[in-house]
Amino acid sequence: MTQLGHDVARLLDGLGVDRDAWTGGSMASVTPLTGERIGMVQVADAAHTAAVLDTATAAFRAWRRVPAPRRGELVRLLGDELRAAKDDLARLVTIEAGKIPSESAGEVQEMIDICDFAVGLSRQLYGLTIATERPAHRMMEVWHPLGVVGVISAFNFPVAVWAWNAALALVCGNSVVWKPSEKTPLTALAVQAIFDRAAARFGDAPHGLAQLLIGGPEAGEALVDDRRVALVSATGSTRMGRSVAPRLAARFARAILELGGNNGAIVAPSADLDLALRGVAFGAMGTAGQRCTTTRRLFVHDSIYDDFVARLKAAYASVAVGNPLESAVLVGPLIDRAGYEAMQSALDAARAAGGVVFGGDRVGGGDSYYVKPALVEMPGQVGPVLDETFAPILYVMRYYDLDAVIEVHNDVAAGLSSAIFTTDVREAERFLAASDCGIANVNLGTSGAEIGGAFGGEKETGGGRESGSDSWRQYMRRATNTVNYSDALPLAQGVSFEI
Repeated sequence: MTQLGHDVARLLDGLGVDRDAWTGGSMASVTPLTGERIGMVQVADAAHTAAVLDTATAAFRAWRRVPAPRRGELVRLLGDELRAAKDDLARLVTIEAGKIPSESAGEVQEMIDICDFAVGLSRQLYGLTIATERPAHRMMEVWHPLGVVGVISAFNFPVAVWAWNAALALVCGNSVVWKPSEKTPLTALAVQAIFDRAAARFGDAPHGLAQLLIGGPEAGEALVDDRRVALVSATGSTRMGRSVAPRLAARFARAILELGGNNGAIVAPSADLDLALRGVAFGAMGTAGQRCTTTRRLFVHDSIYDDFVARLKAAYASVAVGNPLESAVLVGPLIDRAGYEAMQSALDAARAAGGVVFGGDRVGGGDSYYVKPALVEMPGQVGPVLDETFAPILYVMRYYDLDAVIEVHNDVAAGLSSAIFTTDVREAERFLAASDCGIANVNLGTSGAEIGGAFGGEKETGGGRESGSDSWRQYMRRATNTVNYSDALPLAQGVSFEI
């Protein structure tokens, strides 16, 4: 076993993961840092999948009867356990997903933050009292637990996406079944062990309240197709969403879809260029371009284009690419060879469309895939600019008129995140009023959402919302109740029906 393998074993043992769960199985976990195998995970077969859904259904029936503030206590304990495990879980995220340590720690902090949010929410699942036209009647809305919630997550946020969904689902009275990415099963096993400790401290959580379903596409299909799963929150590609959405619709199940993002940013003539440089650099290069909110398109006003792009190229040339366990590294590896090949294919297409490529070269060799982030000056929004490539490619274009460039900005299939850098309040407000994305920022990049706001986007991004604001409502069902406390039976709209 290599030193990295020993490190993984130490982390998993310390986090309480049973060795049988990650040794001797049939699914390999491969670290993108070196390309070596770091685990062999047990995969759920059809019988195990059926058992998981059976116990999740039974757990829901028990959990929905627990008062919501008491449910919040379990999530509070989960937050405590995550605080205690933060450093080890973050290091495991770095090893299995390839993130730099600060991003991995930030992802675990997101888990802690959403637990804090959900604990407060457990005492704020408010309904409404509604004015009624009938005398001596009371009308109200009441929110009830929904059922089994399925979570399908992607490799790039291997633990936070589960927490966004699970924390809210649990305080709302639901059980949770999680199908993690095939590329990051070890982090999922670690999170399950952390949850199990919180549940043990809680004392009377029903068996099977939160479970793992590790496997390939068939495991996700089981969640999508089983009528006992009331809601599926699926994070992944638009292609995946096109498969998931109609299958859920066919059985009238709920869907929260977090799909592709071809995110754009505008740098206006009045922008603070130092601030814009930092915002664009992180948005485009962070997580090696493997975020759904990565900045992929940049529109720079003609009057500042040459100066700003030259500064941006200097930042690209100087950024440290390499093993994220080494200090000063800001860009880690692509997740695998397929990611690298997709990047090179997109760069070839950009050149064919008249683009001038800066960067994009592979760094090192072997079984890991480190690449220099690529900045591509394009003559317009054509060819690969219209598509999302999950890699650090930033397409840069000139613009001359704000209203015209906002139209161009919106003229892509996805609608997740957007940004403008400007010190002109009128420009900022015009952009916010016109951006067709679920997230629109001023003087910060497209990446780095907080848990307090609802996260998600429009168009081919799927329309789903996770995390904060009123996203909790998706995990509950609404009932309108009317109570007649009179001796008469007046009907609404003046209807008369005397017998």
